[in-house]
Amino acid sequence: MARHLARRLGQALLVVAGVVVLTFTVMRLVPGDPAVAYAGPKATPEQLAEVRERFGLDEPLPAQLVAYVRDLLTGDWGTSLRTRQPVRDDLYLAFPASLELVGAALALAIVVGVPVGVLAARHNRRLPDLGVRFTSMLAVSVPVFWLALTLQLVFASKLGWFPIAGEYDSSLDTTSPLTLWTNITVVDALITGNWPILTSTLQHLVLPALVVAAYPTGVIAQMTRAALIEESGQDHARMERALGFGETAVLTRFALRPSLAPVLSIVALVFAYSIVNGFLVEAVFNWPGLGRYAAESIKARDTPAIAGVTLLVALVYTLANLVVDLLQGVVDPRVRAR
Repeated sequence: MARHLARRLGQALLVVAGVVVLTFTVMRLVPGDPAVAYAGPKATPEQLAEVRERFGLDEPLPAQLVAYVRDLLTGDWGTSLRTRQPVRDDLYLAFPASLELVGAALALAIVVGVPVGVLAARHNRRLPDLGVRFTSMLAVSVPVFWLALTLQLVFASKLGWFPIAGEYDSSLDTTSPLTLWTNITVVDALITGNWPILTSTLQHLVLPALVVAAYPTGVIAQMTRAALIEESGQDHARMERALGFGETAVLTRFALRPSLAPVLSIVALVFAYSIVNGFLVEAVFNWPGLGRYAAESIKARDTPAIAGVTLLVALVYTLANLVVDLLQGVVDPRVRAR
């Protein structure tokens, strides 16, 4: 297990190093002068020179790369040209809201997708299986912005069952102010016992979480079904049937655990994908996360902020893959021997 962990850590560090170099290169290739974007179009040559010296823009590119890596390692992710605040502080405020949305969506996808995949495998090539396959293909294929607008129109505008946008009712900031601990509203409301904000946040979370959960639910259901069908054809499954176990018991008691390894791999992929895919959902539902921050940064050509968002998503993706690799080694010992 130690060798497995060391190998995965080494691969993760290589990926992060590549992303850092790529992010730096993209920042330097983006058209426009960062000094002008920071100081303003009416800045004097002296002011522009001062900004370039302050941010090291007058240094050779190799020296800028070394300084960029050094700053990242010390926690300095640069200064936003739009907010004039450290990018790290901006991300600290925006990322928890995205994590809240994607976490809820992924939990929903796992809770629904795995049992549905088991159902499809149990009734392979019969009506329940065909229904699951069709529904999962539809969930994977439907455009996320269309689904978001449709749910808003039906369940918010027409039926009025859920709020149409926002993270929670803004009037509660006056009547029931929330004390922040983690910047994740649901968690902070639970910790402090702020039930009005907790209730409002859960109501606002339903529709965007359903939209973000659509794609991972379909993928997890399809992967669970495929892995179970393959595992149920192995020698151990035939022996268990010969011992008198029914098909449901073979799938759930014996085939499900070794089938979780590929399912965990796909969970890491859809987690990172859902963060990026959630950008459109956040825009439609006015959710105060990375999506809105990235959109405003792109509009303002705020290259340090854009690079910060890119690097953060890459780090989250790498960390998710690392965690899943370790979980695979726990769930399936055969993985550790590879």
